[in-house]
Amino acid sequence: MLPKKMSWLLVLVLMILSLVAAQCGGATPTPVAPKEEPAKVEPTKEEVKVEPTKEEVKVEPTKEEVKAATAVDLPDLAGREVTIAVENAYLPFNYVDLKTGEPGGWDYDAWNEICKRLNCTPKYVEAAWDGMIAAVAAGQFDAAADGVTITEERKGVVDFSDGYIEIKQRLLVRKDEARFDGAETFAANKELKIGSQVGTTNYQTAEKLVGPDRVVSFNDFGLAVQALLSGDVDAVVMDETAGQGYVGVNAEKLALLGAPMDSGALGFIYPKGSDLVEPVNKALASMKADGTLDKFAQKYFSANFTLTYEDIGPGAYVEPVTSTETITATEATTSAEAIELPDLAGREISIAVENAYLPFNYVDLKTGEPGGWDYDAWNEICKRLNCTPKYVEAAWDGMIAAVAAGQFDAAADGVSITEERKGVVDFSDGYIDIQQRLLVRKGETRFDGAETLAANTELMIGSQVGTTNYQTAEKLVGPDRVVSFNDFGLAVQALLSGDVDAVVMDETAGQGYVGVNAEKLALLGKPLEGGALGFIYPKGSDLVEPVNKALASMRADGTLDKFAAKYFSSQFTLTYDDIAPAATAVPATTEVPPTVEVVPAATAVPPTAVPATEVPLPVEPTQVVDEHAANQ
Repeated sequence: MLPKKMSWLLVLVLMILSLVAAQCGGATPTPVAPKEEPAKVEPTKEEVKVEPTKEEVKVEPTKEEVKAATAVDLPDLAGREVTIAVENAYLPFNYVDLKTGEPGGWDYDAWNEICKRLNCTPKYVEAAWDGMIAAVAAGQFDAAADGVTITEERKGVVDFSDGYIEIKQRLLVRKDEARFDGAETFAANKELKIGSQVGTTNYQTAEKLVGPDRVVSFNDFGLAVQALLSGDVDAVVMDETAGQGYVGVNAEKLALLGAPMDSGALGFIYPKGSDLVEPVNKALASMKADGTLDKFAQKYFSANFTLTYEDIGPGAYVEPVTSTETITATEATTSAEAIELPDLAGREISIAVENAYLPFNYVDLKTGEPGGWDYDAWNEICKRLNCTPKYVEAAWDGMIAAVAAGQFDAAADGVSITEERKGVVDFSDGYIDIQQRLLVRKGETRFDGAETLAANTELMIGSQVGTTNYQTAEKLVGPDRVVSFNDFGLAVQALLSGDVDAVVMDETAGQGYVGVNAEKLALLGKPLEGGALGFIYPKGSDLVEPVNKALASMRADGTLDKFAAKYFSSQFTLTYDDIAPAATAVPATTEVPPTVEVVPAATAVPPTAVPATEVPLPVEPTQVVDEHAANQ
């Protein structure tokens, strides 16, 4: 055993050696666990909170992050006002809520956001679908937002934005429908008719599905759905979203049937060359990148959206109380009110009308009263301009020459605007677009349209001389195969008797003749040429500008659309059997109402001037060519 003194000495030596080892042992691991080792540190309460919170998960990227991610440099439009045409009758894109009186829909949310990002001011102007594309093409609006499908044909007249949503087309049917289960079985049953709105891709889809002869045209989808409910058509082709709206209103009566048909992207439209295309596309790109478009889709294209067509106003199809009615909570008629209409101080305007051209002008045999689109339009024009219309009955043959000579102040007879005619008369702005069609016997199987008719050199076409229809016929088959007639009634008689194989005429007139002869006649094939109709005046007339302003105000406040719904839909039921022969017959004072003066055109072409190719037909007394007019 070591002495006590030696023990303390040994302890002291050991302590010194331990200190020396500690100073020299940097490369030697120590048994002490380092504080920083993550594996051995339990997470504290504060460290657990570092994970994303519920709120942090939902935070959308900032503008700076979106801009960096998409490399979109959004331009500044410096508060510029942008006029945007909307229908206010197309769920869920645009509408006016009846409860609140406020406009809403995908289009409103989208354009409000676009202008927020581009620093512009959206100005929404209510306008009907029929004519909207043409109005934008003419520069009447800066843009239109109405669920417009992007097509190559439309790209020829307007510019499109990038597509912002894909829409599928569906068949809307009566709920108890058991005769077919989709598009294929519908097409196979040749007794079934399909309805759709004219001028839409839905209408084109319907024609592709069953051919034009089995498609019934309507000026708006509301009328088509009414026809479906009443049994006049068996299905309606429309966009799925719109169909869901109608089903919502009529859940016990209507349903969407079968698989989706054609689909396509929707885009905004602009006049050709618009400087808005690129800025809006950039805004849409940024809205797609940051989730805004997805948010709108969730709002309007899901169960979250519960509005139905019973909950919204008629939009562009409202019947104005007066010519300056303002639609609540929208600027639908702002442009109409902004148009300063001149005062013509009660001036009398003589207006030539044929009174034999449905639905533009006629004399109703039951009432003896004149009527038609032309009468309604000119009565309204003179109401706005403070003038007095005086309607003068005159045959079409010679009407343009008579106006050019100053015999009438104007003429209203569905006159197509052409460059050739502009050389002799002045035109109003176009007020409606009309397509030309082939009228044929119902059992026609030798041809199925214009091309196959033209290819068969044995076939003859009839039409009325001096019309654009006659010119179209000549372009189609050459003058040697065109038979001329002084009026369309004679041409149709020749068709029924087999003297001609088809008649070229405006679609509206053709529908009238089909109405009279539903078992004998039909409109065949795709539309031929189309064009705008206008009123005509003597060269240099001081009426052109005032009437154009009146027409513009009538277009802006929905009056022209109201007339279109009245005369170019199933609401109009008059046929040529219901009207007097008027200017194309020997005048009989008992058949001409006292409000219409009969003044034969001094320049009318005599019957002997009609080319010898005219087919001689037995003529009833009421269809004799107006000889006293020809002898003036």
